[in-house]
Amino acid sequence: MPAHLAPPLLDDPREPLPLTGSERELLTAFLDWHRETFLLKCAGLADAELSTRAVEPSGLSLHGLLRHLAGVERWWFRIQFAGEELPLLYYSDEDPDQDFERLDGSVAEAVEAWRAEVAESRRIVAEAASLEVTGTHRASGQPISLRRILIHTLAEYARHNGHADLLRERLDGTTGY
Repeated sequence: MPAHLAPPLLDDPREPLPLTGSERELLTAFLDWHRETFLLKCAGLADAELSTRAVEPSGLSLHGLLRHLAGVERWWFRIQFAGEELPLLYYSDEDPDQDFERLDGSVAEAVEAWRAEVAESRRIVAEAASLEVTGTHRASGQPISLRRILIHTLAEYARHNGHADLLRERLDGTTGY
């Protein structure tokens, strides 16, 4: 292995990412890897630490990111793609940033909501006939493919895992995953 590449983590609980597979298999494997990565960033911290806004002046916290990602799962897979009529999680027009700013409710409730939304997202993806199937993009009224939603959600998790890296390092010095 080239010296500039980090060695694999010895206790990494995530499934190794596949090197081959169908487009659906690769996209869902990478998305699940990023979902698990986010949980690892939160592991072992007390609720107060998870709710700490550790990188001033940013208002981000791991608890807020968890709430936000639960809302992302619901919005893209259930509302945009599957067309389910559901209330938005941690959002209203009057208070659009409540996922990050109002950390009411326990972290355990936020984890439970996130897990439930991820399970629904996985179900929806598994039941879709192909990545070509479309839902309706609410802002434009245009069709939006499952492929586009998977790519968008993967990018969302990757971006927020970077935020989580910084938050976790500031909270207790932990790096990795």
